[in-house]
Amino acid sequence: MKIAFFASSLLSAYWNGAATYYRGIIKALHANGHRITFYEPVAYDRPQHRDMEPPSWCDVVVYDGTEEAAWRQIDAARDADMIVKASGVGIFDELLESAVLTLKKPGNLVIFWDVDAPATLDRIEGNPADAFHGCIPQYDFILTYGGGFPVVRAYESHGAKMCVPIYNALDPETHHPVPPNPKFEADLGLLANRLPDREQRVEQFFLNAAAQLPQRRFLFGGNGWADKPMSPNVRYLGHVYTADHNAFNCTCRAVLNICRESMARYGFSPPTRVFEAAGASACLITDAWEGVEQFFEPGSEVLVAHNGDEVAQQMRELTAERGREIGDAAYRRVLTEHTYAHRAKQVEEVLEGAAVK
Repeated sequence: MKIAFFASSLLSAYWNGAATYYRGIIKALHANGHRITFYEPVAYDRPQHRDMEPPSWCDVVVYDGTEEAAWRQIDAARDADMIVKASGVGIFDELLESAVLTLKKPGNLVIFWDVDAPATLDRIEGNPADAFHGCIPQYDFILTYGGGFPVVRAYESHGAKMCVPIYNALDPETHHPVPPNPKFEADLGLLANRLPDREQRVEQFFLNAAAQLPQRRFLFGGNGWADKPMSPNVRYLGHVYTADHNAFNCTCRAVLNICRESMARYGFSPPTRVFEAAGASACLITDAWEGVEQFFEPGSEVLVAHNGDEVAQQMRELTAERGREIGDAAYRRVLTEHTYAHRAKQVEEVLEGAAVK
């Protein structure tokens, strides 16, 4: 199948948390024989912070951030068997949401792939005049980065013909165990970009826990936090490139996942960081969200915390040996059930079902 994919960026993870997801899904679909062209605009200085070259498993078209250039790419995708509009491109999202629907014809599929369903649903539910209301029923189906039943129910209530979550997963060739790197030595590490609905949770789960444990070392990576007050035992790294994520995860005694507030509220949305950490055999502590037990067994494959006090207590009790046991168990689980090869198979099952209809 020839697939045209309109999304934020495949080549740069800078202010683009979905990059790992796109790379994993598209690489796995290519391995199954599909041909993908990824259309990404020049935006948010992403080209200046590229962390991968155009891959052999996908054709990447980088276009100027102008409306005229966007329309040229729409026209170029006209012959694709499936046209995908992902959420959160960053510019011309509303234009692209409706423009891809003009490519609909007998024999092809036009779908919306939502990598931030809570934000999209909050957007349209807060604005009855949003043009996306009229687009939803016209897509052949909706795929989402996560969200489980609450997101499926919400999309169907807005007229979606079908909505299927395709969760984050692991690309074992990209994220895997590596030797520790002294520059990432810490008791607890966190990778998270600064976003409005994440900041309070970072304060609660990470910075609060660090303040309670002044003798422990905390490592903080991500964009936008340079002016954030932090206790002296927190070392801020700024943006950490994808190539360093394995060493980061393998060196810290434990790594922390903090979902954005909207993701935690909807539940069933494990971020890419969860699977990256498991793929590196890291001991993961995650904030609590509905559905975590469907992916990893709390207590044996992941540690779950409901607030910063619990994070601090878990760090007090966590020995190096137990951390290794939890990380190894998560690694076995993710390879067995949660690789992008598993997700690509699920996408193909959805496509087969749509073709039958």
